[in-house]
Amino acid sequence: MIQTFKMAIKSIGSNKLRAFLTMLGIIIGVMALVILVSLVNGTTNTVTDKISSLGTNSMTVTISDNKGNPFYMSDVTEWTEKKQIGKIAPYQSENLTAKYKGTSSSLSVYGVTPTYYDVQGLKLLLGRFIKTTDLNNHTNVCVINETAASELLGYTDVVGEEISINGISYKIAGVLEDDDGSLTSVFKSGSRVAYIPYTSLIRMSTEVTNEITSMYVTAADGYTSEETEEVVTELLMKRLEEDEDAFSVSTTDALEETMTSVTSVLTMLLGGIAAISLIVGGIGIMNIMLVTVTERTREIGIRKAIGADRSVILQQFLMEAVVLCMMGCMIGIFLSWVVLRVIGLVVSGMNMSFNMNLMVVLVAVVFCFIIGIVFGLYPANKAAKMKPIDALHYGG
Repeated sequence: MIQTFKMAIKSIGSNKLRAFLTMLGIIIGVMALVILVSLVNGTTNTVTDKISSLGTNSMTVTISDNKGNPFYMSDVTEWTEKKQIGKIAPYQSENLTAKYKGTSSSLSVYGVTPTYYDVQGLKLLLGRFIKTTDLNNHTNVCVINETAASELLGYTDVVGEEISINGISYKIAGVLEDDDGSLTSVFKSGSRVAYIPYTSLIRMSTEVTNEITSMYVTAADGYTSEETEEVVTELLMKRLEEDEDAFSVSTTDALEETMTSVTSVLTMLLGGIAAISLIVGGIGIMNIMLVTVTERTREIGIRKAIGADRSVILQQFLMEAVVLCMMGCMIGIFLSWVVLRVIGLVVSGMNMSFNMNLMVVLVAVVFCFIIGIVFGLYPANKAAKMKPIDALHYGG
């Protein structure tokens, strides 16, 4: 076996360019498999971690049809009396225009209550968040994120400054960090966001009413999200005429499961595409091995004439096909590692990491080995079945 391996290496090394071109299909296939699956896994892990950072006790409630029985702030107080429910953070949002000293920019304005800060895990850079007194007095104060401060005002130390939102002057009470760890940042990354009292948005906007249609709800201490979801669903079913289509309750657990399910399907699809590339590479190897068998027909005849049996010839050419595949596989894995390192450096500032998935590497190695055997078997068998006299008389 060792002697056969040495002969395979020598045969491949005798025509390096042809060997490299033959391996190219395998190299590209392995790189496609390892890189694409590693990128999907890395992205999935990043988003899942961000979802998990919110904890497993929060949920989003959306009412699409109030059935003539709207949900108001007074109902929020009533709901929080339930022992399973912790905090409730109603919110409404609208895209409005903000101005500051001649600079104009679009702004995603969220009407919120003080509980929104804790429920969403926001972090203050400067100043304060919305207070209950702001909510009760319809105070024209706002809290903006770093992106809004930098792009609209030109700097972040803006507490006390005034900006115009939809033609109304708002005093900046605080600045929030652009935290990549919160779920909201996943969807608002790079956006200009402002938070104002819920009651202020109602007074300012013609589209937003005092009816609450969206809110975040957390489980009380000692209760799971499933228990709280059960209570919230029961309350909504009773309120909305037992119509489960009139509302939706989604937990971070459900979002995480959906994300995992989607990316699993995506991983399988990308893996399937990469597997097709590997098969194409295997066909290329079989083609070259058939050419090699033809070129070395006289050699096969001489070896058989001096006593080499069918199994020895079969083993020799099969070994060459497998070695070609495995060499292409190793080169592909190394290049994949290099590419993933480069991508990791490029996205290092985005708190994302793309590491080579060892399971995918193992699958690539095993798959390449199988391809080497499957696509090398026919040329090797063709060589092994040659009759010595025919091979010696071959004039090609």
